[in-house]
Amino acid sequence: MAVGSPIETVRLSKTYDKTVDALVDLNLKVDPGEVFGYLGPNGAGKSTTIRLLLGLIRPTSGTATLFGIDTWRRTVEAHGRVGYLPGDLRLSDKLTAREQLESLSRLRGRVDGRVRGELCERLGVVLDRPIRQLSKGNRQKLGIVQAFMHRPDLVVLDEPTTGLDPLLQSEVRTLIRETADDGRSVFLSSHSLDEVQHVADRVGVIRSGRLADVDSVERLRERSRRHVTITFAAPADVTSFAAIDGVRVGSEDGAVLRLTAPESAMDALVRTAAAHRIVDFVSQPADLEEIFLELYRESDDGG
Repeated sequence: MAVGSPIETVRLSKTYDKTVDALVDLNLKVDPGEVFGYLGPNGAGKSTTIRLLLGLIRPTSGTATLFGIDTWRRTVEAHGRVGYLPGDLRLSDKLTAREQLESLSRLRGRVDGRVRGELCERLGVVLDRPIRQLSKGNRQKLGIVQAFMHRPDLVVLDEPTTGLDPLLQSEVRTLIRETADDGRSVFLSSHSLDEVQHVADRVGVIRSGRLADVDSVERLRERSRRHVTITFAAPADVTSFAAIDGVRVGSEDGAVLRLTAPESAMDALVRTAAAHRIVDFVSQPADLEEIFLELYRESDDGG
């Protein structure tokens, strides 16, 4: 069996019609037992990346390997340890869900019927109705089962919770974390910031075909700005707060001051606030959406 990182790319690039750079010099490595979140809006290059990772399209330059196997030159071999849920899931409308899963199991081999059955029960898959009669959500559940049912070493998911209700979204997140806890890896491509921040160990942010940043969710939060609301016993002069490096005063409403500050400014902020009589002090971390937008602003500014 080939060994190597579940995913590794070296200067992976794809250009269409010699002018459209869909992906540019992607250097990426996903470790065993890791959930890697791949974030970006539609058109950022997420789907192109996945197609290149799976050897579905040929790279213009660079390489992509799964467990050390070049995915373009040895596509079938590379797919042996992978489960995949495409963003544009296509199923045979003539079959029932049960017939579809049985057909896929025969093609793939090494599928434990008990595991498949447990996944179907867990997600509430409608098994004995023709697929053409199923809702988008029920089709999506079927796609999730086929991606996980053979317990692959790497699962590649493109917008996995599309069409699912909140309870099932939570169940899919649990399934993703269980997969990683078992030492297997998940590559989770999504534009849903909430989805990724709940399950990912690291996050890559892609913009216009280029990787803007890669870091853990926690470190991204540490680098981000905190929202601070200070309630004083009496109105305070905001000048001293605005003078602190990195602090942005948002609004002043009588004795209530709202501002944002990086982690590095928090000590100075607390000391400045302590010069006044404080009634309440609330500091909240930014969520991943704000971090995401901040990274995009930095990219626009050439940062």
